[in-house]
Amino acid sequence: MPRDSTKPPTVPTVKELLGDIYTEAYEMSYPDIDPPYHPVGTRILVQLRTPGSFKILANGTKFWYPDESVDAEKFRTQTALVRSLGPAAFCNRATMEPWPEGKWCVPGQFIRCPQYGGDRIAVALKDEWNREALFMTMNDADVIGVIYGDPLVIKTLL
Repeated sequence: MPRDSTKPPTVPTVKELLGDIYTEAYEMSYPDIDPPYHPVGTRILVQLRTPGSFKILANGTKFWYPDESVDAEKFRTQTALVRSLGPAAFCNRATMEPWPEGKWCVPGQFIRCPQYGGDRIAVALKDEWNREALFMTMNDADVIGVIYGDPLVIKTLL
């Protein structure tokens, strides 16, 4: 049955997905912003970690990162929060039966995603630092792994 094009699918907020663990540190890395679209077919929509534009030093001073450093981090990031799944994600393409091993990830889980590939976009945040929230749509089979520890401590190497 075709989806009603006048009523967009509901995508839970980051706060709804993370609940009690949605602290200030998570809010800086994964701002609570509505994604501008919903994935279709076998795609999944993830929100990539938003790089910080400053670091607070031990004496309380803010150290601002150069724009080039922040931009480079945007393109390197591979840690993401699953926001939404397309209707055919993790299903057999011919029969639409769920994969025997089930869904590899669900909304609210953190994953590692490919550094290259996928469709990446930035959505301007209206915050005092002029940051951008980063989203990526990727194929379900491209999930690298599910993160079960703290996603905020993971750094992507060059």
